Amino acid sequence: MKYIDEFRDGAIARKIADRLAQEALPGRRYSFMEFCGGHTHAISRYGVVGLLPANVTMVHGPGCPVCVLPIGRIDMAIALALEHGAIVCTYGDTMRVPASGGLSLVRAKARGGDIRMVYSAADALAIARTNPQREVVFFAIGFETTTPPTALVVRDAAREGLSNFSVLCCHVLTPAAITHILQSPEVRQYGTVPIDGFVGPAHVSIVIGSAPYEGFAQAYAKPVVIAGFEPLDVMQAVLMLVRQVNEGRAVVENEFTRAVTRSGNANAQALMDEVFELRESFEWRGLGEVPASALRLQPRYAAFDAEQRFGLGYKSVADNKACECGAILRGVKKPQDCKIFGTVCTPENPVGSCMVSSEGACAAHYSYGRFKDIPVVAEVV
Repeated sequence: MKYIDEFRDGAIARKIADRLAQEALPGRRYSFMEFCGGHTHAISRYGVVGLLPANVTMVHGPGCPVCVLPIGRIDMAIALALEHGAIVCTYGDTMRVPASGGLSLVRAKARGGDIRMVYSAADALAIARTNPQREVVFFAIGFETTTPPTALVVRDAAREGLSNFSVLCCHVLTPAAITHILQSPEVRQYGTVPIDGFVGPAHVSIVIGSAPYEGFAQAYAKPVVIAGFEPLDVMQAVLMLVRQVNEGRAVVENEFTRAVTRSGNANAQALMDEVFELRESFEWRGLGEVPASALRLQPRYAAFDAEQRFGLGYKSVADNKACECGAILRGVKKPQDCKIFGTVCTPENPVGSCMVSSEGACAAHYSYGRFKDIPVVAEVV
């Protein structure tokens, strides 16, 4: 790749669309879940759906780390700031996710909590170094993409003997969530949709490689194509999935060969293994408790575990009853199916997590797709 424009070429997109029209069998329907919010954003922004055959449906998945973060975890971070007097550092999208009692991190900041937006885990560590008399907690969220930087700062803090630094670890794992969607009776009782295959996450796969998806692709006969985040990446991945379904194959293929390998980044994986271990279970918004789907600090780094340091206990909190984020994260509903989408719930005033993050399905749909799917009368209202 020389220029990013190569992956946004309209003429090439139309050629792929023509090929899809030829190869998608008229007598069947195809339903593919794009797990990652970056793909949802690309599909909405560049009008990819409009280039797909009518019998090919894209289903939004739970692949936005801010969106799947349950309210109870945000409540823990707020408590650290308001009740324990800690400096809480986190990424920008997390600041506005609604929590209990009408609060969010940004509203807790307005109430006097020392809550700071940072661009990296290293920023949080730097704040701890310059505030030795204060407890500094990094509210760490994200999939495998953002996990290695958190592991690095924990290791650095241990080597420096930085006793005022800790991490509230909410890192979650992609393959476990996909498996849970396919097999969990709990998820099925919430409601699911037929899924013929997955557009696999790009940035996550740079770290973990494509190999971790091979087990469930075989076990559940669901093809996976790892794809980049540009519109041509997504369209080519859909074409590859259609071909696998037509041929009765269910394997992991890699469209994003310019960045992803089968084995991934060995150094990043070794660092993660050194610092973290699996939690037995972790609650995901929209999916409930997902076994072996999240990380916590290894016993050797327990001194930097904010949950242990401050004696925090997790309490599950139900979502706003008017919000359909849970169903949207499972692909059961689309953003426009939510009664408050685009009216009460907007990016400026988000009610649910799917509207907070720019990678959330509701935010992407609000920005790029709402005028296609919502009647004009409703839009005016």
